[in-house]
Amino acid sequence: MNKLVVGNLVHRPLRSLISALAVAIEVIMILSIVAIMLGMLNGQRVRTNGIGGDVIAKPGTASNLIGVSGAPASVKVGPILAKLPHVQVAAPVYIQLTTSGGRVENIFGIEYESYNALKPFVFLEGGPFTGPGDIIIDDIASHSDKGYHVGDHMKLLGREFRVSGVVEHGKGGRKFIPMETINAINGTDNRCSLFYLKTEDPPKWQNAVRDEVHATEGMQQWDVQTLEEVLSQMTPEKYPAFNIGLSVVITIAVVIGFLVIFQSMYTAVMERTREIGILKSLGASKAYIVGIVLRESGLLALCGIAIGVAITYLLRAFLAAKMPQLEFEVTAAWVAKAAGIALVGAIFGALYPALKASAKDPIDALAYE
Repeated sequence: MNKLVVGNLVHRPLRSLISALAVAIEVIMILSIVAIMLGMLNGQRVRTNGIGGDVIAKPGTASNLIGVSGAPASVKVGPILAKLPHVQVAAPVYIQLTTSGGRVENIFGIEYESYNALKPFVFLEGGPFTGPGDIIIDDIASHSDKGYHVGDHMKLLGREFRVSGVVEHGKGGRKFIPMETINAINGTDNRCSLFYLKTEDPPKWQNAVRDEVHATEGMQQWDVQTLEEVLSQMTPEKYPAFNIGLSVVITIAVVIGFLVIFQSMYTAVMERTREIGILKSLGASKAYIVGIVLRESGLLALCGIAIGVAITYLLRAFLAAKMPQLEFEVTAAWVAKAAGIALVGAIFGALYPALKASAKDPIDALAYE
């Protein structure tokens, strides 16, 4: 039977190739959308974890989505937070979402001394700000586009900045500018988005610090979360749009794979009416005929899955070289899920043609011209 299945597919190479490519596109669509979404979420988790703060405090009216909360807090609250028991550092951060250069990214406005005290920057080139027109970038941002080094100039938020330092990635944002500069750009006065707090002996004193913040005059309604609580919210389950978008893409991909396999197998059955009649006249059962068609579709699906996974990994390598700031995360779990979805879709697409082939009357099939 296996030789017959392979022979049938090889006999029609163009149709077989198109069917396999359709399944490959299905796999690529699923893996790509998942890789981009997971890359964004997990990349944000890693960078947030690398800042060095273990408690995050912000006014209760601020959004939980980092980068879209604006600047609801006053920088002057920083010294008050820093004087609370068990708080070692209170670093204000102004997070500005921008779409400059065709990409979405968060620009961090920081007070260098307090932000660096959370966890020191590791400089690969240059050093801290020397003026309000300086910018610090990480190594990934440095290698993007044309490449930036200390002393180069880049345009950001409608202004030109001089690169004062290049640091290792993983400390919040990829680009950092002085707090007073980002306030001047946005027309705000000593405002920030949130405060990162570094506490003594975390997690021992984190709950105590939360209570101390809420006991401070005017801060009873502030949202105070531990780093673990914040990171636990950066999962696909916490972002409804993630699951909706993923469901839409998977549905479209499955429909494409289903229809192409259905059309391919249905046409193949119609063209092989006489062959099916010969097989049935030689004693082939209905299950045998169904098995041939399903094996053909399964083999096509497996070839398409292999092509799709290979192209996805090639796409990841290409994006890593050309767009290092785009996190594209392909996981083994989702490779397995995409393969299963594609295979099941292909089998269901071939089921009706298989049943139709098995139901043919051998006398009518042999008489077919």
